[in-house]
Amino acid sequence: MKLPLEPQDALELLGHFLLLSLVAIGGAIVLVPDMHRLMVEQYGLITDAQFAASIAIAQAAPGPNLLFVAVLGFQAAGLAGAAGILLSVMLPSTTLALLVSRWGNRRGQSVLARAFKAGMAPITVALLASTSWVLVSNVPGWTPLLLGAATALVVWQTRLHLLWLIAAGALIGAAGWI
Repeated sequence: MKLPLEPQDALELLGHFLLLSLVAIGGAIVLVPDMHRLMVEQYGLITDAQFAASIAIAQAAPGPNLLFVAVLGFQAAGLAGAAGILLSVMLPSTTLALLVSRWGNRRGQSVLARAFKAGMAPITVALLASTSWVLVSNVPGWTPLLLGAATALVVWQTRLHLLWLIAAGALIGAAGWI
């Protein structure tokens, strides 16, 4: 690992997160692939294992889905890293969301607003799929990929509540099958 970061590298990393925040369609979790590329591969701030553990810890803890960003920042650079990365991810996307929601409320039934909403759905699905890929790509075997595909198929084809699938995943993990 290359700690501590030089000030120029730290500003560059925060700038990347500011820009990434603007494509957080579907929530901050869709930023995971690029966060992994930056923090693990490009800057070497944390390892693959630390990255995956940070996301798992944050997702298991009660609170907002965005919590994983602070945990990643903390793993990389302590409290200053957690605050810097969290603000970099939250500020642009929150501002953009407020502006777009105001625009949508005023023009909710216009052709442009409906086209915008329809266009965002496939982008969100693709971003979530790439996040899933990054999280399971380092796990050996095909089991996680098959389980993910089966879960997606069940969600798509049935009205089974998602909490049942989460419970099934917890049982499969507890049994040691993954």
